[in-house]
Amino acid sequence: MVAFIADIHGNLPALEAVFEDMRQFDISRIYSLGDVAGYYPLVNESIELLKTHMVVHILGNHDNYLANDVDCSRSRKVNQAINYQRTVITKENLLWLKDSPTYLEQPDFFAVHGGIHDYLEEYSDLNEFINIGKPLFLCGHTHIQQYVKKDRKAFCNPGSVGQPRDGIAAAAYALLDDNLVVTLRRVDYDIEYIANATKQAGFSSDFYEGLYIGKAIGRKGI
Repeated sequence: MVAFIADIHGNLPALEAVFEDMRQFDISRIYSLGDVAGYYPLVNESIELLKTHMVVHILGNHDNYLANDVDCSRSRKVNQAINYQRTVITKENLLWLKDSPTYLEQPDFFAVHGGIHDYLEEYSDLNEFINIGKPLFLCGHTHIQQYVKKDRKAFCNPGSVGQPRDGIAAAAYALLDDNLVVTLRRVDYDIEYIANATKQAGFSSDFYEGLYIGKAIGRKGI
């Protein structure tokens, strides 16, 4: 069995809760579908935890902003968070991000952070996943947990560990067993912990108040 996580965004207590939940399963490998960076301040701690669990991580759009020193053209909130993380991330963790691939390909699945045409920024069109030459296509980026099967192909978004946007506050992830059966998981975590850490880092309440109700920052989100 393997596990898929995505969109941690520096939310360490959510990531810790997910790893604790995984302990009950016989998991041979954990894959992270991008964006350990962005939004919340505990980026170093989150990366170190991924390293401890030997997680295979692919580059997300927020990871790219941080690792390659570029700005997001869509959101001042994103840039505010990334600018903060630029001041705290260690050289070792920055190099770890830079070395992350942009996709994962295994015999049974193909995975990216974004979409089929743009691995970093695109929001996947669910009508296109059947064109992938693998039984399963996975991505993150939307922060919405989803599993769809069509024409002997399957699509899975494990949802967001650190900032769910589907109206459920619990951290999300997914499992894939040896028979290619996907199981979606949700895990409660200490939201107060990350809210206080975000506040102490100097961020306004709108960065973390949506965590309590499973919503993005602001009405539209990123």
